Amino acid sequence: MNKGDSKTTGRAVAAWRRQLRTAQQTRRRARLLRKAAREAMPWWRRIFPTWRMVLSSLLTMVLLAVAAFFALYVTVQVPDPNAAAVSQSNVYYYADGTEIGRTGAVNRESLPLSEISVAMQHAVVAAEDRTFYSNKGVDARGILRAALSTVTGKGLQGGSTITQQYVRNYYLTSEQTLDRKVREAIIAIKVNETQSKDSIMAGYLNTSYFGRNAYGIRAAAEAYYGIRASQLSVPQSAYLAALLKAPSSYDISTATPALRAAAVARWNYVLDGMVDLGYLDKDRRAGMTFPAPRAPRPTPGVGGQAGYLIDIARKYLIDNDIVDEATLGSGGWQITTTFVKKDQHALVAAVKKGLRELPGTRKARSIRVGAASVDPSTGRIVAAYGGPDYAVRPYNDAVRHDLQVGSTFKPFDLAAALQHHATTQDGRAITPRTPYDGTSRHCVQGLPRGLHYCPPNEDDRDYGRISLRTAMMKSVNAVYAQEGADAGLARVRRAAVAAGLPADTPDMGATPALTLGVATPSPLDMAGAYATFDHHGRRIAPWAVQQLTRDNKAYELPHHEATRAFSRATADQVTSVLKSVVSPEGTGYLATALGRPAAGKTGTTDNNLSAWFVGYTPELTTSVAMFAENPKDHTRMSLGDAAGISRVNGGSYPTRIWTAYMAAALKGRPVHDFRLKLPAQTHSPRTEARPHPANPPSHTTPPTHRPTTPAPTTPTPTPPRSTPPATTTPPTPTPSETEPPTPTEPPSTPPPSGTGTSPPPS
Repeated sequence: MNKGDSKTTGRAVAAWRRQLRTAQQTRRRARLLRKAAREAMPWWRRIFPTWRMVLSSLLTMVLLAVAAFFALYVTVQVPDPNAAAVSQSNVYYYADGTEIGRTGAVNRESLPLSEISVAMQHAVVAAEDRTFYSNKGVDARGILRAALSTVTGKGLQGGSTITQQYVRNYYLTSEQTLDRKVREAIIAIKVNETQSKDSIMAGYLNTSYFGRNAYGIRAAAEAYYGIRASQLSVPQSAYLAALLKAPSSYDISTATPALRAAAVARWNYVLDGMVDLGYLDKDRRAGMTFPAPRAPRPTPGVGGQAGYLIDIARKYLIDNDIVDEATLGSGGWQITTTFVKKDQHALVAAVKKGLRELPGTRKARSIRVGAASVDPSTGRIVAAYGGPDYAVRPYNDAVRHDLQVGSTFKPFDLAAALQHHATTQDGRAITPRTPYDGTSRHCVQGLPRGLHYCPPNEDDRDYGRISLRTAMMKSVNAVYAQEGADAGLARVRRAAVAAGLPADTPDMGATPALTLGVATPSPLDMAGAYATFDHHGRRIAPWAVQQLTRDNKAYELPHHEATRAFSRATADQVTSVLKSVVSPEGTGYLATALGRPAAGKTGTTDNNLSAWFVGYTPELTTSVAMFAENPKDHTRMSLGDAAGISRVNGGSYPTRIWTAYMAAALKGRPVHDFRLKLPAQTHSPRTEARPHPANPPSHTTPPTHRPTTPAPTTPTPTPPRSTPPATTTPPTPTPSETEPPTPTEPPSTPPPSGTGTSPPPS
């Protein structure tokens, strides 16, 4: 290089450096000017970022997201099939080891796509993923929508493609987390790259759940229409595709009217989508009608009584955090329950016999029974009746919480007063022999200001001054409403909870009507609570599983220690009073046919919407609830109207069912009496107040005849009322009770309707 070239190069470099310095100075001045301009702005304006800040942040986030995606794409591999795809059965056993039933056995048989109707394939695309044949396994807009919903706290949303759903069904789980959603999307992309669309479609249709225990399209076609998957028509395919959104809710055979309408709307949505995608001619679609499926068939493994018992055992395991639902659902468990096979069969037979004895009217089919039986010394649930067949009627009546218990609540009123040594309004100690005013509609004294409660007795009968024992025998509402107020409404509620009723039982607020049974615990709850009295005041929460194993490994179960709910004196006094109910003069006189020492209480609610008998011997505690329900819309009906008689009382059919069951369950077992430790004079008949002379006891011996059936009547049912708020006047109380028939000889004519007599069997 010559000297001239060197000078030229030097001048060029110097010029470039001057330009660079000038540019840097210009940018620096621009930054300073922007900074000065921003500092000159009001404070409220400075809190918002500039467009440069926003743009740079967005670019950074996009770059990080792309980098994270590629990192995950490399590290996340397609896993082996999940446990649900290869799940085993859970097997439930009676206490003696004989099998009750099985759950978790997947009703599935995979089919090649050639054996699945083209209409079904098209319907699924229209229902679940209209871009299935063009997307790469994911729908970016759907993923962004779901992620945004999760981040903003609106819950996880849909947006999954058919490929993603197949991945979730076969490779992953339904865990609702963002991590699972991301892994699902990445695996879906990889599956889409390695499998054909036909393979993915077949896998999806063979792994999806359609309700009715039908996994896969083969089982669904059989369960809903009794045909092969290759025979499914367009309307049938559209309905099965609609079910994928909500399998159980959209089954129109069991759905509520609102859900039936939603299912039909979804069916129309699928058909319209098939038209939009070119799979279905518009004119042909216009002429289609909804293809009603056939009635549900028995579910394998849970038909008959098995499903109700399995439901109780399953709830016990999950509610007590022994096994979570997902782990239990993965299958392979052997669950030995506390149910005694002999006792279970006896309870079912007693209920069936009791229902057969109802008058032979068509409406009698609406009458339902829930029952439960508990060993009071251990808390074991030995038997339960939740309905006639779980496969047909899967709602478990043994554990439902919408039946008012009526006067079967009165023992808790008495227990509250005895436990806290309460006194009457005039300062007398409350004992079973304490006299009270039994005048019907006698207004309760001592309530908080603004509350007025004047409950009528059954048939508005006046009893004058009678003892608490006699008032329990006759189920006198006026007496126990006042006694509950004397004990303290809050104490009454606490006594019920201490005995075993759940604290969150509906309508169990400390209101005056609580004393007469507006609360709605389940039959199992009531059996457990009365077992506390039976066990001399020691409570053991009812339990249903005694052994749990999987893969030959036994799992530890909770211990069931008794806790002191009431003093023995309190519990034994309650039992002594309830023994009087199961006597010739008591409302539970029909239970004397058991021929063993027994105690119990009847209950009949307002408008005859439910009738109860809860009773016990030293060996067993059992509750029986009867009610009527319209099978079409599930609204509650009057028992009397459903049975075609004036009234069904707790002392009639529920007591008969209780007696028949207890006789069979205790057959061959030694007869024991209650070992009661009572305070002096607690039950001496000489010291108790007697009924008013104008209302003497109706008879002194139990009837040994078979009375004739009362003339059928059809009273108009009235809707149930809700528990009154604490600041308003409570309505007429729910409990009403039957009295034993007056004559000691068989009557020559049926008693008149509405006299309060116990409806005899037909």
